[in-house]
Amino acid sequence: MDVILLERIAWLGQMGDVVKVKDGFARNFLLPKGKALRANEANRKKFESQRIELEARNLELKKEAESVAEKLDGKTFVVIRSAAETGQLYGSVSARDIVEVLGEDGFKIGRSQVELNQPIKTIGLINVAIALHAEVEVTVTLNIARSTDEATRQARGETLDSAEAIYGEDINDSARPEAFFDPNAEYEDLGEEQEVEAEEGSDENA
Repeated sequence: MDVILLERIAWLGQMGDVVKVKDGFARNFLLPKGKALRANEANRKKFESQRIELEARNLELKKEAESVAEKLDGKTFVVIRSAAETGQLYGSVSARDIVEVLGEDGFKIGRSQVELNQPIKTIGLINVAIALHAEVEVTVTLNIARSTDEATRQARGETLDSAEAIYGEDINDSARPEAFFDPNAEYEDLGEEQEVEAEEGSDENA
């Protein structure tokens, strides 16, 4: 289907361009979202009559997006999720989740503005692009971790081993499993006689 673009779409063209797109994309997205018109003589005349108004509206929206971009670009958001020792999430972080996380901090965006090809499935620092406008894009960082302590350490660039991830940074070394046995420590050997005496003593007491 040939359509007239009512705004700039990065991978399609500029406002006013006539481009050919798949029928489903036009019917399900471009036309109902008001981003394009069917390319026929009546709509060409309609576009030309509204061109100045559309350009003014686009400029206003762009300025609003740039204002938001100044506050949002480069910002980091902490996302706490359960995950295995390997860092694999029990679930995932989707575009919907990102919209909610940004919304909690006062940034109202739509799912279609989150440029995420597939859900995030591991902990770590993940950069995600947000299209605030056809001509304004920012990048935010998601600090996905199992706890706020882990998120803080990730933000500092620290690499966590599995024990630290499980037990946290506030515990002392004696709480770790490997601390219960020291292979280099000297342990007293009771010897065969003491073992026998211990067994005899237990028999007498019986």
